Amino acid sequence: MENGAVYNDTTEPQAKPLRRPFGCTLRHLRGWRLPTKALQAIVSLLAVICEEVVENCIKCSGLYFFEFVSCSAFLLSLLILCVYCTHVYEKFGEDKVQKV
Repeated sequence: MENGAVYNDTTEPQAKPLRRPFGCTLRHLRGWRLPTKALQAIVSLLAVICEEVVENCIKCSGLYFFEFVSCSAFLLSLLILCVYCTHVYEKFGEDKVQKV
């Protein structure tokens, strides 16, 4: 019996880690949560675009506030989608993501 034969029968090759395109996973946003977050990002982007269409305004403070809120909602919804749909969630851990 050769030395190599003993180890070949008992040693399994290492499995390669599962490669996901761009690290995307839908494991943390299941059911209605993923479409809701995607719809939130689309609607807030639409609000930003509609605000930019306005050329003239008499009292612009309300329009500027609306621009700030819609742009913030768009960026935060994209951040949430990126955190929950990539490997960042596993990297930082559930407790740290919940704190943020």
